[in-house]
Amino acid sequence: MTGEPHAGYRETWARSIESRGDFWLGAARGIDWDIPPSVALDERLPGASRWFPDGELNTSYNALDRHVLAGRGDQAALIYDSAMTGTKLSLSYSELLDRVARFAGVLRANGVDKGDRVIIYLPMIPEAIVAMLACARIGAIHSVVFGGFAASELAVRIDDARPGVIVTASGGLEPGRAVEYLPLVQRALKLSAGSVKTVIVQGRDAVPGSAADYADEVQATWLDWADEEATATPAGPVSLRSGDPLYILYTSGTTGSPKGIVRDNGGHAVALAWSMRNIYAVGPGDVYWAASDVGWVVGHSYIVYAPLLVGATTVIYEGKPIGTPDAGAFWRVVEDYKVKVLFTAPTAIRAIRRVDPGLRELAKHDVSSLDSLFLAGERLDPETFHWANDGLHCPVVDHWWQTETGWAICANPRGIEPLPTKPGSATVPVPGFDIEILDSKGRPVKRGKEGNIAIRLPLPPGTLMGVWGSEDRYTSAYLTAFPGYYATGDSGHFDEDGYLYVMGRTDDVINVAGHRLSTGSLEEVLTLHPAVAECAVLGVHDALKGQRAAGFVTLKAGEQIDHDTLAAELIALVREHVGPVAAFRDVTILERLPKTRSGKILRKTIRQIVDGEPYTVPPTIEDPTVLDDLQRAVHGAGESS
Repeated sequence: MTGEPHAGYRETWARSIESRGDFWLGAARGIDWDIPPSVALDERLPGASRWFPDGELNTSYNALDRHVLAGRGDQAALIYDSAMTGTKLSLSYSELLDRVARFAGVLRANGVDKGDRVIIYLPMIPEAIVAMLACARIGAIHSVVFGGFAASELAVRIDDARPGVIVTASGGLEPGRAVEYLPLVQRALKLSAGSVKTVIVQGRDAVPGSAADYADEVQATWLDWADEEATATPAGPVSLRSGDPLYILYTSGTTGSPKGIVRDNGGHAVALAWSMRNIYAVGPGDVYWAASDVGWVVGHSYIVYAPLLVGATTVIYEGKPIGTPDAGAFWRVVEDYKVKVLFTAPTAIRAIRRVDPGLRELAKHDVSSLDSLFLAGERLDPETFHWANDGLHCPVVDHWWQTETGWAICANPRGIEPLPTKPGSATVPVPGFDIEILDSKGRPVKRGKEGNIAIRLPLPPGTLMGVWGSEDRYTSAYLTAFPGYYATGDSGHFDEDGYLYVMGRTDDVINVAGHRLSTGSLEEVLTLHPAVAECAVLGVHDALKGQRAAGFVTLKAGEQIDHDTLAAELIALVREHVGPVAAFRDVTILERLPKTRSGKILRKTIRQIVDGEPYTVPPTIEDPTVLDDLQRAVHGAGESS
């Protein structure tokens, strides 16, 4: 393919940059406003640019009430499917609105008002969505903390956000075990400075513990969710300024002083509604499933807010892609609910591929409803792309975004004009995002050359307002590296067609004897080997060359290849595709790679273990025992194992 992307996309993107105000005021008409905005953007306001500064609205009203008033109250708003308990539940828009209004009344009765913070510490159950929308309804600022986070990490977030209320449950469920939340909350309260006055507990039959067990606690009053909701007076939506905060979301893996990303109400609602129609091609009545967790930004944007803003049906799933009960779990959900769009992380698809490379489980299910599979969260290697694309016979779309942006920076805009896909590329910049590739001094580089991915200011609506409690921290973290740009922290390049290739974090560029090598490029080569399920490449300390590339791989199910043979073949592959300059000679074969619960590989922790540096177990890790396995694999392993 040569030349520019198709005109429909190109013209839309150009208008979003050259006529920014008119473009986004037009998009804002997709939202119901109490006071419609007359101005799209006022860059004179302090801090981050403020979108729709004179507009007023309520996000909960836009997600629920307006659909009921339009006569679609009986349509399913939320489908809950728990592979852990076998529970299946559907809530219509009218039913979800009733529950949200009642729980908003519970919060208000417990002293929560506009601008107050509420921490939500819940598993993947409908109450997580209810609590988030209830906060939005009365103008409270929610901060969702991933259920099961360590007490010390929860305490740090309590002290940063200073909530008056925590909403939690007796616990969450993992394959083979229950995780009790209430002892963690109790300890977090004792470690924190004392802002929390009330803890509201949703009981679960599968996990022991209730509010009554903590009736004698002095740090806070513990209340039962069901009891409070049964007697609550429903609360109506309050009108909020567009720039009033909707939520705080702490970036994963933070320790010490956390970095709370702040999202607004108006820009967020406009951007997410626009994205559903123009990126995902999803509208009223469509079934949309983001197989993520409400603790992550994907869960905020695409389990909770975006599907409901456009009147779609959202799926909330409590389970795993494999093991609950098998590698057909995702395909079963698609079939059961006629899912149109599935959005998950590449690591989930790689997990399915590792266990079921021949897609035998897929053949047992009718997934003809699936219009597209969107992937984000980690780089999608070309081998996994081809496997999924060929097996599903529907478009597989790699797209790229961050917690900070809240929605896609680059994607294939299927609602505007589906573009040809290129394995390894996140396709093109989404309208509103003006991307440049810069060298270390902030100068644009030629197409095809790798550099720092930066976004020209102002950022479009829906992106971060700032960092909670610290405007200086927002500026120093994102805006100082390249004046006039937002620094993404990722490296990559554009090809001749304007397609972006994101190769990894800039701190994952390896400097081997003066040669800069992208870990993404090396990982791409390793996945060419038919035995490799997934891999990570990172730079470890080398006394002679400064750094050397080390590869960590897992094998597909049933592979019996000798480890030394595999290591030799992988080293030869890198020499063939990258050259001897890579000096690649370290390969470690693992049962599993250390990952966060959102599927991101813990590269920094792997590097620390290999280099013999002290490390702390990240609070976001999926299974801490994997680090013990890694320690054993690299200790005394030499150049390969």
